[in-house]
Amino acid sequence: MRYIWASLGLISVGFGLIGVVLPLIPTVPFMLLAAFFFAKSSERLHGWLLEHRVFGSAIGDWQTRGAINLKGKRRATLSIFAVFILSVIMGLRPMILAIQAVTLTSVLIFIWTRPNG
Repeated sequence: MRYIWASLGLISVGFGLIGVVLPLIPTVPFMLLAAFFFAKSSERLHGWLLEHRVFGSAIGDWQTRGAINLKGKRRATLSIFAVFILSVIMGLRPMILAIQAVTLTSVLIFIWTRPNG
């Protein structure tokens, strides 16, 4: 079972790294998922992820306090607004824009109600 958890963790890291390059794929949620999988499979991989220069502090903040740092909140907000503006510019149908607006607003509420990391 440990090999399955480790494999899922590595796949999550892969998706997270793809998200660094592709703006519509989230990075941090995949890294959080990888930390979860690694905690169940490998202390070494879990430690590596928690000590990672870029992702380690965000993962640690989330695991200990459910917190998101202010810089991350601002970046997420800007990304969400950019995606919605792009959707408007592309001329998506009003129903799709409405669904997107409700979903993205819900995400923003979730992000901004978390403690600051």
